[in-house]
Amino acid sequence: MNVVCLDMEGVLVPEIWIAFAEKSGIPELKRTTRDEPDYDKLMRYRLDILRQHGLGLKEIQETIAGIDPLPGAKAFLDELRTLTQVIILSDTFEQFAKPLMAKLNWPTIFCNSLEVSPDGAITGYKMRCEKSKLTTVKALQSCGFETIAAGDSYNDLGMIEASKAGFLFKSTAQIKADHPELEAYEEFDDLLAAIKRAL
Repeated sequence: MNVVCLDMEGVLVPEIWIAFAEKSGIPELKRTTRDEPDYDKLMRYRLDILRQHGLGLKEIQETIAGIDPLPGAKAFLDELRTLTQVIILSDTFEQFAKPLMAKLNWPTIFCNSLEVSPDGAITGYKMRCEKSKLTTVKALQSCGFETIAAGDSYNDLGMIEASKAGFLFKSTAQIKADHPELEAYEEFDDLLAAIKRAL
């Protein structure tokens, strides 16, 4: 049996931190996993900036409320879910993901959680497990599933490379240049066709 594992931000929905950087006027928050391979370093950097500016969960959630899925993402996901099981594997947080999952018709998502103080300040974060995407793909494989994976960032490479088929989607020129062995797509129809071939 197959399971398709998809990244969320940059693949199905716009990057939350980039949208928040634009809304808050803090360009430093535009840094994402496309730029920084070390997720812990990236999150500590983000939380420091939020503290400096007195911003918390409420402000980020207000930005997320205005974010819609990428054009074509919902139709792609709806069709894919008629063909096979799909799990979104994301390094985002449940406090960010819920309104976006509603707009995508509630697909299954495995993500992380934020630690939030009573005043709404984000004080830390809890990763579901180490190298969560790769670890989850290997766990699915240990249960007898074959995985097909797609993502856009450094933190997606482990699950893409460990899967029977893996694709870059809407990735950066640098990541595509570093990994010429991986098929790379920009349009949902092309990604869907590639997944159908792998199935």
